Amino acid sequence: MKFEILINEQFSSCTIDSTLSPVENKKLLSIVNDYEDGKWKDAKFQNFIWNNIKETALSYKERQSLALDGEDSVLTQAAANLRLSDSPDDIGKGSEISEIFLYGIMKNHYGALPIVPKIFYKQNSQDNAKGADSVHIVIEGEDSFSIWFGESKFYNSVENARFDEIISSVKDSLTLKKIKKENSLITNLSDINDFEQISPELRKRIVSFLSNDTSVDLIKPILNIPILILFQCAITNGTTSFTEEYKNQIIEHHKERATNYFRKQIIKCTDVHMYSEIKFHLIFFPVPEKKAIVDKFIAKAKVYRS
Repeated sequence: MKFEILINEQFSSCTIDSTLSPVENKKLLSIVNDYEDGKWKDAKFQNFIWNNIKETALSYKERQSLALDGEDSVLTQAAANLRLSDSPDDIGKGSEISEIFLYGIMKNHYGALPIVPKIFYKQNSQDNAKGADSVHIVIEGEDSFSIWFGESKFYNSVENARFDEIISSVKDSLTLKKIKKENSLITNLSDINDFEQISPELRKRIVSFLSNDTSVDLIKPILNIPILILFQCAITNGTTSFTEEYKNQIIEHHKERATNYFRKQIIKCTDVHMYSEIKFHLIFFPVPEKKAIVDKFIAKAKVYRS
């Protein structure tokens, strides 16, 4: 990624609250954009979204087929698969942006494969509100892998009340029914057969391991939950230069917010079986103004759709 990473650490090294447990299964990733000529680099952010949109809104075969007609054809079809919510609600507006941004982080930071392109899947199944916002596989070695069920939100702020909402969504994704559902998506979609990075032997192992016959108790130790929170940030909005002072302010702010988030998640998820075996990755990315970003994205998407 061309964005700067301020924190990429185990959560245990980012909090002074020694009462929180378990913390060994949690990490904090803080990513920021920079500034130029006194302004936050909006074009850089928008380019990152559009550079990643085709792999979240189109299946692998669609991307391969449309690529023959050029990049504009790919982006036109990708834009057609967007829901472009007109909801005035803070979460609904711009939800596509957070899903695409999470995919970009998964691909560029974690090296993940987009086995289930969720915007494509949700659009084609009319399943707009259910399931994880992203489903990925990370190849860990020649014969090992991990699975990632992502949650993403784009907020007007990152205050405490918002955490309750996303934690409820995270907890719901950890139910037996939801894990089985996401696993079935991975194994039933043909895209899993198209990635050269997956050897035939590993592909067979993945499909077998994620079958309904496999106990979820065996899956949870390789299950990762990346939680992206894009949010409008007063610190970012009030800054004109990418200074050390700004970076330090963001670092302290994100550590404090992460402590608050994980404190609430631990309390909420005490009854989740094998909770300590699941790995959680809290990802913060601040922006100066949500509305301007959403409006520009929607305007460009409508151009492609027309």
